[in-house]
Amino acid sequence: MARPRKQTYTLDMYLKKNRKGDIDNNADVQRNFVWNNEQINELIVTVLTDDYIPPIILGEESNSRLHIVDGGQRTAALIKYRYGNHKITASIENSIIHYKKKVVGEDGKIIYEDAVFDIKNKTFEKLPDELKEKFDEYQIETVIHESCDSFIISRYIKRYNNHVAMNTEQKAFTYIDKYASRIRDILNSRFFIECNNYSEKDKTKGVVERIVVEAMMCMNHFDNWKTQPKPACKYLNDHATEEEFDIFTDNLHRLEKIITKDIKNIFNKKDSFIFLTLFDKFARLGLDDEKFAEFLREFQYKLRSIKRNDKKLLFDEIDKDASTKDKQVITDKLYMLENMMLEFLHIDNDNSSQSNIESFISQNLGINIEAIQTDMDFYNESLNELLDNTVKIDSKLRNEENRFSLLAMMVYSYKEDKDLDEWMTEYARRNNTYFIDQKKNFLHMKNDFEQYIVNEDKQSA
Repeated sequence: MARPRKQTYTLDMYLKKNRKGDIDNNADVQRNFVWNNEQINELIVTVLTDDYIPPIILGEESNSRLHIVDGGQRTAALIKYRYGNHKITASIENSIIHYKKKVVGEDGKIIYEDAVFDIKNKTFEKLPDELKEKFDEYQIETVIHESCDSFIISRYIKRYNNHVAMNTEQKAFTYIDKYASRIRDILNSRFFIECNNYSEKDKTKGVVERIVVEAMMCMNHFDNWKTQPKPACKYLNDHATEEEFDIFTDNLHRLEKIITKDIKNIFNKKDSFIFLTLFDKFARLGLDDEKFAEFLREFQYKLRSIKRNDKKLLFDEIDKDASTKDKQVITDKLYMLENMMLEFLHIDNDNSSQSNIESFISQNLGINIEAIQTDMDFYNESLNELLDNTVKIDSKLRNEENRFSLLAMMVYSYKEDKDLDEWMTEYARRNNTYFIDQKKNFLHMKNDFEQYIVNEDKQSA
C-alpha cells in the first residue's frame, strides 16, 4: 500500500470543503460531537496564536472524495466557531490575543501596530478583521490515505482512535505545571512506593497525584477546599509555596520510618490525604513519631469499630450519605480522628493549644521545647507589649489564631538578638491580614523582617 501523501490547506479552504461535502465527517463508525466548551476554547486559541495542531488524517476514495479518519472533533469544533455563531465562554484561560493591527498613518501609508483583543464571550464575527484573516489563513496539515473504501476507512478510524484519553485526574494535573516536578519527585519517595495501599492502576491513572494535591489543600488551604481535582490543581498552582511542599516532603520522610505492613492499608486512595493531614497536626505536638504509629494501630484494630461523634457513627460511616470529598465530611472525619488521637496520647483538648504553640515554635526555630516552655510567660508578655506599642487595636494581626506566628517571631527576635519594634510598626502599616497557615505566615513575616534589616543596613552604610 502506498505511503499517504501530505496536503496543507488554509483553514478557510479546509472548512469550506467540509461544508460542501468534499471532505466528509460523517463516517458511520465515527462518534458524535462530544467536545465541551473548554476544549473548543483551547482549539480556537491555538489557531489564533498560530500554534500547532496535529495533522488531520483523511481517507480518499477512488472518486477523490475524502473522509475524516482522525480529527473529526477538531473539524466540527472549528466549523462550530467559524460558521455556527459559537461564543468563546467566560471560563477560558489566556483569552488575550496579541496581533498586528492595520492602521493608516498620517502619510496615508498602511502600518501595523501591536494590539491585543480579549476573545472572552466573543463569536467569530466579533473578532477584529485582522484576527478573522489570521483564523482563515491558518495552515492546517492533512495526511491522506489513498485508494480507500468504507471498510478500509473504518479500519483506519479504529487504528487512529485506539488510544486512551486522559481521565479527570490526569487532565487536572496539567493545571499545576508550576509544581508538577515537585509532585513527581514526591511520588518517587519511599512512602508512595511502599508505605501505602495504592494499586498499580492508581499509580498510572493519576490517582496518587490527586492524593498529593488533596493533602496539600487539606493541610494548607482548607478554607478554600475544592471538591474537584482541576480547581484544586489550579488553586495550588497559584497559591501554594515551596515551603509548604518542603514540609509535606519532610512529613513523608518521617512517616516512611514508622509505617509498617500492619498499618499501611490505612493510607488508601480514599482517605490518605486525611491521615496525611492528621500527621501534620500530630507533628505540631512535638512527640516522638512512633507515637503516631501506635495511634494508627489502635485506630486500625480498635477505635475504627467504635461509634463516635454526635451521630454515633463509625469513622467509615461518616461519608455514607455524602461525597467523600465534601468539605463537611472531611471536617467531621478530621475532628473525630484528632479527638481520638489526643485521647490516645492523653492530651486534654483544653491544653492542646498551648502545647501546639510550644511545639510550633520548637519546630520552626530549632529550639529545645523544654527551653521554650520555661520562658513562655516571658515571651507572651513581651509580645503583648510589642503589639500594644506597634499594632492598632482593631488590626486583624491581633487575632488569636495568628498568635502562633507572632510568638514565633518574638522568640526569633530574642534568639537572634534583633529588635522588632520599628519593623513591626512598618509591617502593621502595610498589612492588616495574615495567612491562616501559621508556618506560612511566620516564614512570610521572617522574610519581610530580614529584608527590612538588609534595607536598613544599606541606608546606614
